[in-house]
Amino acid sequence: MKNLRKSFLFRSLSVTGLLLALTLIPFASAQAPQPKRGPMPKQPMQIKPDPRVEQRSYRFEATGETLGYVLYVSSKVSPAKKNPLIVALHGLGGDGNFLLRDRVVDLAEEGGYIVVAPLGYNVAGWYGSPVIVMGGGSVEPPNLAELSEKDVMTVLGMIRKEFNVDPERTYLMGHSMGGAGALFLGAKHLSDWAAVAAIAPAAFLMQEKQKDYLGRMQKAGIPVMIVQGAKDPVVPATNTRTWADAMKELGMEHAYIEHPEGDHGTVIGDGMPAIFEFFARHPKAAAK
Repeated sequence: MKNLRKSFLFRSLSVTGLLLALTLIPFASAQAPQPKRGPMPKQPMQIKPDPRVEQRSYRFEATGETLGYVLYVSSKVSPAKKNPLIVALHGLGGDGNFLLRDRVVDLAEEGGYIVVAPLGYNVAGWYGSPVIVMGGGSVEPPNLAELSEKDVMTVLGMIRKEFNVDPERTYLMGHSMGGAGALFLGAKHLSDWAAVAAIAPAAFLMQEKQKDYLGRMQKAGIPVMIVQGAKDPVVPATNTRTWADAMKELGMEHAYIEHPEGDHGTVIGDGMPAIFEFFARHPKAAAK
């Protein structure tokens, strides 16, 4: 029954993925018509949170606003020892509850992880990576990317102060918009991560410089895993395969997994066991 519930949950998320596909179509094809739509809402779509996670908030000094984040702390976490941490970046339109739930929580509990999912300032912040504006138009606020990145790094700093976090086992992962954010922040804040994982990364505006992003992580000894669904209607596998090819050409420590029947939602749950295994195998090189 538990496995059936998990399967239903992640397959239901594929519906969300299909809806979000409609907003990304103009950016996937230069010939697609520009739909008329309002600005992306700042508040996330609603989903019932996993009862095992905490809903938290803090005052974001940069703007004076109150921002939320989602946290799970395994029962195996102890202040008497250094504990592994995963920073999880959600996809477009949602919040941390869309990623930090169910199978992710199960694996985090088993592995003794702290997992934190920042909002990224708002639901369409892109975590510092190039911002895709729905339907075209200008970025609002103009410093959205900066604010989104700052939120992630601020939450990371707060978690490090509150818990005994192992700097050699601090990881970054993200789905869709969060996958693009993971590749961007992974390449920018090199000293913070032991390994990075991107699930169906919507890194459309990063394609031309993908070897620059990956090359920085390669030089820093940061391994990268990318998980993709072959039947993803939002982030086509053809896009993601170019990242896999680039990792191979660079000769970097990496893994690429493509699920033949996976779509934009199911790939989250299906890919998590491999991601947690990848992280467990890759503490920082200096700690090996």
